[in-house]
Amino acid sequence: MSPKTVDTPPRRRPAASRKSGKYIYRAPQRVAAESARVSAPKPARPPRRAAHRKRRAVRAVARVGVCFIVLLVAVLGLAVGGSFIFCKGPSPTARDLFVNTMLETSALKFVPHLFLSDEEVEKIVQRNAVVQTDETTEVPQEEFKPSADKPLDTIEIEDVSGPTYKGKMMIVYDPSRVQVACLDQFSPDTRGKKLETFIEEAGAVGGVNAGGFADENGMGNGGMPLGLVVKDGVMLQGTAGGSYQVIGFDQGNHLIVGQMTGAEVMERGMRDAVSFGPAFIINGEPVDVTGSGGGLNPRTVIGQREDGAVLLLVIDGRQPHSLGANFQDCIKVMQDYGAINAANLDGGSSTQMMYQGETINVCASLYGPRYLPTVWIVQ
Repeated sequence: MSPKTVDTPPRRRPAASRKSGKYIYRAPQRVAAESARVSAPKPARPPRRAAHRKRRAVRAVARVGVCFIVLLVAVLGLAVGGSFIFCKGPSPTARDLFVNTMLETSALKFVPHLFLSDEEVEKIVQRNAVVQTDETTEVPQEEFKPSADKPLDTIEIEDVSGPTYKGKMMIVYDPSRVQVACLDQFSPDTRGKKLETFIEEAGAVGGVNAGGFADENGMGNGGMPLGLVVKDGVMLQGTAGGSYQVIGFDQGNHLIVGQMTGAEVMERGMRDAVSFGPAFIINGEPVDVTGSGGGLNPRTVIGQREDGAVLLLVIDGRQPHSLGANFQDCIKVMQDYGAINAANLDGGSSTQMMYQGETINVCASLYGPRYLPTVWIVQ
């Protein structure tokens, strides 16, 4: 008896593997499951892993904070240690220079008093100071005799340097071009303007900072000048009975420096003036100076030659390339340039000179050029 034959459906040929070329059979259910697993979104990372990353970030920030604090403490320790060495070290010259330098700053006046008594500090100041004088500039009868070699509209910029300083000298041959620019209104609550703004508003070619202003702890807003301010023959700040260290020009464009009352300023017909000091040269004679005459700091100085040319000097300070100049240094520079009258303007972090739209010295301020109530512009 022959066996019974059963018809069976033909088997499907399995798909070929792309990698090996062999045929691999995959059940439809398995293929569908794999496709679903591939297309399904990946599950979020477990909360424990996210928390671990957050802890690592917090630890990194903490390490940075600790490093900053350690660095700050080290810098402060170095500063305090260095100050102690200067104040209590074996060199009286270095001590006096350091003390006067600190006292001329707005924010660090307290440092010498940490290590020295008030009496010791006062003696150091007296040993290194400009001697006050009641003398004021005498206006010559004859007119200025401008230089025959240079046109009256000439402006020159020259480099100046000394053992501890570098700076710039601007020589303006026409003294009538040097004028005061100031705020429209003075107030402790008013913010001053930067030198650049004053120059742009006046359409001037250059300028420097001018008189002093209220600047407690070096954080003043530059809105309140100290002393007297005269612009275009009008006293905008000061009183007739007040006594001021005056620096300014009369109607004949003569630079006038010296101690005067507000009434005397107006009697002399001053067209533009500010207050600061001390005076350095009066009627061709330098003032008396004891010791160095001060510390090493940024300086701004104004002077005038016999031919009428105005000398505007800025000295960089508190910089690696230039520690600064003392008063004796400033007097010498002005004498070398032929000044017959000269006086000290506000210095320190306010010291700035601009010409043709650029600042041509290095400002000592960490926050950039200061806001000021008054400046000298060159039209």
